Amino acid sequence: QVQLVESGGGSVQAGGSLTLSCTASTDAANNFCIGWFRLNPRNEREPVAWIYPDDKRPFYYNWVKGRFTISRDDAKHTVDLQLRDLQPEDTAVYYCAADPPFARSCRSPRDFRYRGRGTQVTVSS
Repeated sequence: QVQLVESGGGSVQAGGSLTLSCTASTDAANNFCIGWFRLNPRNEREPVAWIYPDDKRPFYYNWVKGRFTISRDDAKHTVDLQLRDLQPEDTAVYYCAADPPFARSCRSPRDFRYRGRGTQVTVSS
């Protein structure tokens, strides 16, 4: 069982930045894919990014367009998601999620086995 806790959400104006953090309850998470997805106001779950264990290889979904950066610190059991150039359409609840890797890759974070409770990001125009 892996428990995840997100932090760092908040309200910003368009063009602003935030860093979201995800802390895992156990070092077993160091062997898991860790990723982020978001739930937008239309109740759609959008995958954002994931990061692979050991080689820390990141993967971003196309719509991110270079604005977000995912990183992990296994010593601290944390995964950060840096959000830049935020726009109103980025308003959502952001969830951290964890899942065992499969075939040297990761599934969509929307389908990961474990997830946190989410943190709200609100972007005003």
